[in-house]
Amino acid sequence: MSEITGRLPVRWPGPQGIVTAFPVAALFSILLAPMMATPALAHTSERAFVLLLPTGYYMTAGAIAVGATFLLLAFIPKGISDRMADARLRLLVLTPPSPVATSLLAFAVLVVLVLAGWFGTRDPLDNPLPLTIWTLWWIVFTILTAIVGNMWVYLNPWSGPLRVVRVLVGWPRDGHPLTLPARLGYLPAIGQFLAFAWFEQIDIAPADPERLATAVAGYWTVNFAAALLFGDDQWVGRAEPFTVFFRFVARLSPLVWEPADEPGAENTRMRLSLAMPGAALLDRPPLPLSGVVFILLTLTLESFDGLSETFWWLGLNGINPLEFPGRSAMVWINTWGLLGSWAVLVGVYTLATTLGWLIAGRPGSLVALLGTLVFSIMPIALGFHFSHYLTAVLIDLQYALAAASDPFGSGMNLFGYDKTLVTTSFLNTHDGVRAIWNAQTAGIVIGHVLGILLAHELACRAIPDYRAAVLSQAPLALVMVAYTLFGLWLLSSPVAGG
Repeated sequence: MSEITGRLPVRWPGPQGIVTAFPVAALFSILLAPMMATPALAHTSERAFVLLLPTGYYMTAGAIAVGATFLLLAFIPKGISDRMADARLRLLVLTPPSPVATSLLAFAVLVVLVLAGWFGTRDPLDNPLPLTIWTLWWIVFTILTAIVGNMWVYLNPWSGPLRVVRVLVGWPRDGHPLTLPARLGYLPAIGQFLAFAWFEQIDIAPADPERLATAVAGYWTVNFAAALLFGDDQWVGRAEPFTVFFRFVARLSPLVWEPADEPGAENTRMRLSLAMPGAALLDRPPLPLSGVVFILLTLTLESFDGLSETFWWLGLNGINPLEFPGRSAMVWINTWGLLGSWAVLVGVYTLATTLGWLIAGRPGSLVALLGTLVFSIMPIALGFHFSHYLTAVLIDLQYALAAASDPFGSGMNLFGYDKTLVTTSFLNTHDGVRAIWNAQTAGIVIGHVLGILLAHELACRAIPDYRAAVLSQAPLALVMVAYTLFGLWLLSSPVAGG
């Protein structure tokens, strides 16, 4: 989310959220960027009012809340946290339906959106493609996934078309000519997600409808062809980054799907239960190091997007934030900044976990502990996601409805809503901005508190000795307290450009 400080709403040519991933097209855009400058999405800022709030008190209280959570968990009996994590309220049992029909529908919607991007208006606040991708899909859908579970299984635009093509050419249901080497781990997903992060944060016009449509179409085609060659489970399961990302996010949901029948049974019934948020992450095997790096990249994407807009970052790179020269002047600076931030986060996490492992007496494998405790990063990434994009959602959902009423800019008004009805008045009052700031603060703090809870339970399950398990968390808990302060500082810092 990019903003300019000021009391009144200001529109500016900056990116809006994050687009769908399209690695090959995004990599080409790195080379073509200087020749393809076009308008990007715009939204308003509440940051001037935020600077008038007692943000220092919020930051102190947030850090204390996260630190106190660690201390509380350190002194409660082990059985209490175990019972909390394993508690289930059973809701229903059913056989999951096939995702083919819903996937085909999602693919049809994607086709319409891409056509609207190519042949509709070039205004990203009127065209439904940027608003759907940036706002509805990336921001809202990610948050809904953390609430209700993995809807991406049914709404990804590949499963249905892949099944249809295999039927037409006579391939077996899971037939594929090539095998994706297991030693690659999540490296293909990392490469695609990194290209996506560059496109969203650094490309000079990521929201231009025509440019975005080409990127989306290219991304879908590349991954569709790869899935045909390597198979759904292998490619879509661990090389398509958003399938991987949404699978991890869904495990934060309090709605947990678990097999209802004994292992090996012919039935595929699933039981839906209500549980502690993140409980579905506790029984996963440790991730390989490539999976650790992938999860840390998701947090880097959220946090560097906010950092790159601050006066501090611009000043550090010799740019006057009050005379921001535009995204094109920041391409190489932010490219190295993104990579550097990712490297720093990986280093800090590795160092903190290693120190905890040493303090605890080197219990078990360090690599396994790295692959286990990294799940506690997921709620922190989600908290940053919610807080970073909250203002954008409040505004752009209105623009999305207006764009849906006239998807091709032909003058129709299907839903009786147009841009004249869009309001940003809630950003121009002290009470409105205070409510937004409180919600953003809560998102950051709750994400870190849940991260502390998950780290505690994950450590206790990975390390048999309870005292050693508690000691192993201390360095990572300190990092989480510091990251809480960092997140709240980002929200309250003056920003410009983008």
